[in-house]
Amino acid sequence: MVRLLRPLVRGTTYTRLLHLLVPVLVLSVWMFIDPSRPWVPALLLIPAGLIPAVRRGEGLQARFMLIPDEPEPEISTLRATAWGDRLRTVVWLEARLAIGTAAVFATVWLPVLTVDLVRAALGHSVDDNPLLPIDDPHWAYALLAPLPLLCLGVAVVGLGELITRVARRLLGPSPGERVAALEERTEQLLERTRIARELHDSIGHALTVAVVQAGAARATGDPVFTDRALAAIEETGRTALEDLERVLGVLRASERPGSSRPTLVDADRLLESARSSGAKVDAEVTGPLDTVPGPASREGYRILQEALTNVLRHAGDVPVRVRIGVVGDTLDLEVRNPLTDGTPGPGRGSGLRGIRERAALLGGRAHTGPDAGEWQVRVELPLR
Repeated sequence: MVRLLRPLVRGTTYTRLLHLLVPVLVLSVWMFIDPSRPWVPALLLIPAGLIPAVRRGEGLQARFMLIPDEPEPEISTLRATAWGDRLRTVVWLEARLAIGTAAVFATVWLPVLTVDLVRAALGHSVDDNPLLPIDDPHWAYALLAPLPLLCLGVAVVGLGELITRVARRLLGPSPGERVAALEERTEQLLERTRIARELHDSIGHALTVAVVQAGAARATGDPVFTDRALAAIEETGRTALEDLERVLGVLRASERPGSSRPTLVDADRLLESARSSGAKVDAEVTGPLDTVPGPASREGYRILQEALTNVLRHAGDVPVRVRIGVVGDTLDLEVRNPLTDGTPGPGRGSGLRGIRERAALLGGRAHTGPDAGEWQVRVELPLR
């Protein structure tokens, strides 16, 4: 019994009833103007439903009044962009008016019927009720008095559920809107992936440099070297904080200018950071790096950063050869170091995978792995 009565104590049941009663107000006003033609309001709903903004308004009403507890209901709140959506809006308005009329009938006449049954049970004749005229009062009518109220509860819950199902069907996203939503979701996932890469490359590099510097300073015990190591850790940490602020800016702004991210023009600070960590870096730069397009230059910087981080993390203070060249329409970037036992194998680690993914997104190629007794990271990025 409690389970049957539970829908009657939910607030959604009555917001749905209110949603049904709103359009009938227009019909009620029209009945005062011309009761002989009650079909005119239904006719006027046809051009109203063809207005693109009406679909958005109906969708918002349905979300907040029919299914307010669902975080992401399958109800569109966009303007109608296709004729199919407009026609569905017209059908929705007509269905809402028809179901709303049934709700008004139930909420008005069923309580009146209960009152008339009670009057008949008390000995009064009821001849003004068009549903159930009673000329012969009898106390037994008291037994039937709760029945209209029971029907009222069923009607309120049932009609609310019916209008909700109709709303899901007629106000649900169209195929075009579903495709747009999927594209937006894909963009969000790609942006999250880029944020993860930025954090991995920048913070991972800074932590690796700090760990290597701190370990070297403790091992040598030289105050002069310790001071240099602390200065390098401070500079690397400051740079990492700047990079972290740039990455977090993605979360605070929908459109962040790419120029705020470091590019290959800033590669000198990566090379100096690696040198200050003990690595012997031999760098060769050919071609005008300042003419490299922004996307390729920014991703090239992150690829170089990750490659140097891998050297410091897995190989230590070993000789490193860095080659950055702009040849025609291609950016060549190569980092080589002696192959050691700590060098990761091909395909291991999110950093190497990130290098390959960055190159692939720009239509380039990346090779990471052993080559002639050395560990090689070589990337070719097209500049057009």
